[in-house]
Amino acid sequence: MSEPRRSWTSFLQGLANTRERVSSGRDPLHCVLGNEAADLDSMVSALVYAFFRSGPEEKDLCVPVINIPRGDYKLRTEAVFLMRQAGVDPGLLSFIDEIDLAGLHRAGRLELTLVDHNRLAGHQSELAEAVRGVVDHHADEGLFQDAPVRLIEPTGSASTLVAREIVGAAPELLEQDVARLLAGTILLDTVNLDPAAQRTTPDDQAMVDLLIPRAGEGQDELFQVLQREKFNVSDLETRDLLRKDYKEWQIGKERIGISSVLLPLKDWASRDSDLVQGLEAYRSARGLDMLLVMIAYTAPDFTRELLLLVPREAALQELEELLNEKGLDLADITPEELKASPLAPGLRCFSQGNLGISRKKLQPLLQERFG
Repeated sequence: MSEPRRSWTSFLQGLANTRERVSSGRDPLHCVLGNEAADLDSMVSALVYAFFRSGPEEKDLCVPVINIPRGDYKLRTEAVFLMRQAGVDPGLLSFIDEIDLAGLHRAGRLELTLVDHNRLAGHQSELAEAVRGVVDHHADEGLFQDAPVRLIEPTGSASTLVAREIVGAAPELLEQDVARLLAGTILLDTVNLDPAAQRTTPDDQAMVDLLIPRAGEGQDELFQVLQREKFNVSDLETRDLLRKDYKEWQIGKERIGISSVLLPLKDWASRDSDLVQGLEAYRSARGLDMLLVMIAYTAPDFTRELLLLVPREAALQELEELLNEKGLDLADITPEELKASPLAPGLRCFSQGNLGISRKKLQPLLQERFG
């Protein structure tokens, strides 16, 4: 006599049930936590693995937690797009600012599974005793050796490991929305399984081959649309553009922030009539002495531009001289409409002739001069 078929909740209904569980305040909670970068892989692996681990009839309901505040979700444009494609309403998601993990842990009411990382961020290290599982594709740091679930393998995407677990235990869960989430994530992480990117393993290939027929969209089409959406900033306001890809350093006496923005300066200025005020508001709110915005886009050729906002005239001049000394090959392109702003004396906009100087290369130059 065959075993009765297990009764699995649908993926979207499962997400709704986790939100209800969080809202009800019922404890304890078993949370599946992605890493604090909260890229697409971190989000999808948390959502889908929690669905899988909740089991038939949700006897062990797991809550996926996205490790950024809800207000930052819109900055992950490719995730917003793919979730919408899969029918995931943002209201079904749970974010780190909505669940008091530290409070639950202190009360002895938290169990935690980590996905897409195997070391907690420094500010979350107090949760280590609550870790009961790890599913990750990064280098194994040797932690949580006694965790009942410990799956750490060097695949191109954590979502590959999640997909493989489901294929082995409950392939019926790979309905179209789940398959699309997993396949799209793996493709983006492996640059469409391109060998030249040196990220693809046989498991990544095998999972994509299995998932794509269920996803309702071709491999190349799915990858291309996600790649496009990753760089789609058309719906972001100035503050969001600045914080989407932002890094900050204290270098000597100077607090310096550098944003990377994928929008031509001319287009940015034309769509935001208060651009200078927005830049100054961001600089002031973060307590920066210097705000640099490195702009990069292709239309049709790859182009770099650089915006500097430094209120102290002497410091602005020193920074401009340094950048030219280091070969950035700057030419002033400050738009006339920006020069009319009362804040214009602290603002400079340039084309950057040296396309090889990225933020990664610029920061050490600043460290050398101001550190």
